[in-house]
Amino acid sequence: MRNEEQERIGLTRLGGFREPPRERGPDEDVLFRDLVDLPSTTFGAFALYRYPAKFIPHVVSHVLEKYASRGMTIFDPFAGYGTVGVVSRLYGYDYELWDLNPLLEILHDISNLEPQEVNVRELVNSVIESEVEFKPDWSNFDYWFHPTFRPLLKRAWGFYHSIEDERVRLLLTIPLLKTSRQFSFDDIGRMKLSKSPRSKKRIEDFLSGDWKSRFRRMLECRLSTVLKRLHEHQELGPNDVTATVYGGVDSFSKSLEDDRDILITSPPYLQSQEYIRQAKMDLYWLGHSESEMKRLSRLEIPYRAVGEVDINSETYSRMRGDISEEKMRTVFDRYFWGVGGAFTRLQEQITNRMFIFVGRSSLRGTPIPLDRIFAEHLVSLGWIHEKTLVDTIVSRSMFSYEVNPATRIVDSRTATEHLVILKRP
Repeated sequence: MRNEEQERIGLTRLGGFREPPRERGPDEDVLFRDLVDLPSTTFGAFALYRYPAKFIPHVVSHVLEKYASRGMTIFDPFAGYGTVGVVSRLYGYDYELWDLNPLLEILHDISNLEPQEVNVRELVNSVIESEVEFKPDWSNFDYWFHPTFRPLLKRAWGFYHSIEDERVRLLLTIPLLKTSRQFSFDDIGRMKLSKSPRSKKRIEDFLSGDWKSRFRRMLECRLSTVLKRLHEHQELGPNDVTATVYGGVDSFSKSLEDDRDILITSPPYLQSQEYIRQAKMDLYWLGHSESEMKRLSRLEIPYRAVGEVDINSETYSRMRGDISEEKMRTVFDRYFWGVGGAFTRLQEQITNRMFIFVGRSSLRGTPIPLDRIFAEHLVSLGWIHEKTLVDTIVSRSMFSYEVNPATRIVDSRTATEHLVILKRP
């Protein structure tokens, strides 16, 4: 937004306002899966990789069908798996994606692969019979992999990194990541890398049988599944559009080089430490260094220090005043100063509409209405809050606890997710 427009609506640079905040729009219950004609959330390229808290494609599809028009550009500063890009390509819109997780770039490349004929058995034989080795730059490597499995895993990834045909390497990426994690001590499905009796039992079961044949079957099956999903995705008719994709970047400080028409995003939900910590095993296998993982982990909420930002929301002020525990108040502040500060900065270059998809995550058992706080804050910056669509969560990709092991408090999982719809005056 230009300076004269900011003066017209009486704003300060950091988000303060000199006129009364405008009203919020209404909440409206919906089921996004019923609003658009899309196959399941796992069809095609929508779910090639198991990413925590993934944006379902139906939300993005609804936004593009109802609010976008030819020639518009789409932007997601917290892109995660990259669903906004996958769906934007189906509708023929240029897009820009950012995320702290470097996986975004390779997942984006894989989702855009055209199907090709591959001899699955022959490719898997080459993986297993490889004599080239690759060991991740990870000091805890031996802790996470049983010594029996390590030689085969290192040879498999040695073959992967030696592949000259980029398309074949991309095809193999997700199947090999999934199979390698299955042969680790990780309790698959938890929020971050962790051992458990369940994961140890899985490894014991592998060791008691023909684990090499099991490895082969898993890899063949997963490779065949990726090929099938890519064929499915082509049936949806993706378009040739311009994509700008940045993985491993800090959305709290990065700036857009060009204005974008529509922002569609699902930012982290309050405490988002699972993203890098859940993905780091895969990132190590892909060749990322331990120093890079430490740097990225330090940038996650709530571990990073964030400069104070004015959040113009009565709900924010009221809920902050109710938090008596200093540590939790710090988590609360860092989240809203980080994500709210990013919205404050980035909204200046969004010319048409903003769509923010969030759940009401809990802080010490108390649900925090992220949607209301962001809506109130952005209304104070001159945006019109049209409405918020409230969707019931049908399924989860992350492990669910009855009692949170970190806090010993009964876990209160988000039951609904909210799409905040804002437009320029």
